[in-house]
Amino acid sequence: MKKSLMKQEQQPVIVKYVEAPNAGIESVTLSRYAIGYVLQGTKYVYYGDQRYAVSRGDIFYMGVGHHYIENVADENNQFEQIIFFYTPTELQRILSHLNITYGVQITNSHSCDRCRVLAHVSMAATPSLRSFFANCNTYLRNDFFSNDEVAENIKLTELVYMIISLKDCCLKSKILNNVDVARENFDQIVYDHIFKDVSIEELASASNRSLTSFKKEFKRRFVIPPHKWYIRQRLTHSRMLLLSTSKSVSEIGNECAFPNTSHFIKLFKKEYNVTPANYRSEHMRHKNMSDNEVAELIREHDAAVGSN
Repeated sequence: MKKSLMKQEQQPVIVKYVEAPNAGIESVTLSRYAIGYVLQGTKYVYYGDQRYAVSRGDIFYMGVGHHYIENVADENNQFEQIIFFYTPTELQRILSHLNITYGVQITNSHSCDRCRVLAHVSMAATPSLRSFFANCNTYLRNDFFSNDEVAENIKLTELVYMIISLKDCCLKSKILNNVDVARENFDQIVYDHIFKDVSIEELASASNRSLTSFKKEFKRRFVIPPHKWYIRQRLTHSRMLLLSTSKSVSEIGNECAFPNTSHFIKLFKKEYNVTPANYRSEHMRHKNMSDNEVAELIREHDAAVGSN
C-alpha cells in the first residue's frame, strides 16, 4: 500500500493507505482535493497547537496545499484510510453530468467560520456512506480499480452524488466550492511559494493579476495580508518540525525560509511568546500528559498569546 500523500499526479483517483504505527506528525502537500474515510485508527489534523480528530467511521475533506497530520493506529496497531482525489475540472464534469443527465438539483446555502478558516472538515459518515466505503475497501483489496479509469470515475461520481444529497453542511459546502478553477489556480500558486524567496509582485505576476488585484483577492481568500500570512505559515511549519524532529533551531529556521536564525527566533517569540528552544522543551516536558491535560495547556497558551 502507498504510505504518503505526496506526488499526487502519479496516483490514481482512489487509494487505500495503510500507515505504520507511531509515524508522528507529518507535513503533506496535496496538489488535488481529497475526500477520505478512516477505516481504522484516528487521524489528527494540526493547526499550530490546535488539533482536530478524525475518528474511525468519519468522512473528511482536505483542500489543496500544506497540511500537518498525524495518523495514529488503534489497539491493533492499524491505521487505514481510503482517499478519493479530484480536480475542480473533474468535479465540474461530474456535477454537470448529474444535473443534465439525471436532473439533480445542486444547491448549497451553508456558510460558517469553520468552513472559512479550516482547510479540512470532517463528520461522522452516514450509514449509506459507511456502506459505500466498505464496498470500496472490498474492491481495493481485490485490486478492482487497478488501471480502470472508468470504474474509478463511476465510484467518484457516486460519492459526489451521495455528498451533495446531504443536508447543507461543511463537507458539502467545501466540495461544492471547489468548482472554481480560477480560485484553485490562485491557491496553488500561493501554496507553492510558502517556502520560496519570492516577492508579492512576483506572485501577482505568476497569477496574471495586478498587484492591487492580487492583494485584494488574497485577503478575500486568506483574511490577512500576504506577508503576514506567509510568515504565519512558515512559523506554523517550524513548530511542527520542533515537535516532530531533532533538527537544530537554525536548521529548522533555514528550512522554513528564515535563513537568519536570530530573526527567526525573534519572529517565533513575537508570535508565540516563547523561543523555539523553550517551545520544544515545554513540549518534551508535557508529551506524556493526557489528551485532556494537553488540551488545557493549549487553551492556556492560546489565551496568553491572544491577550498580547
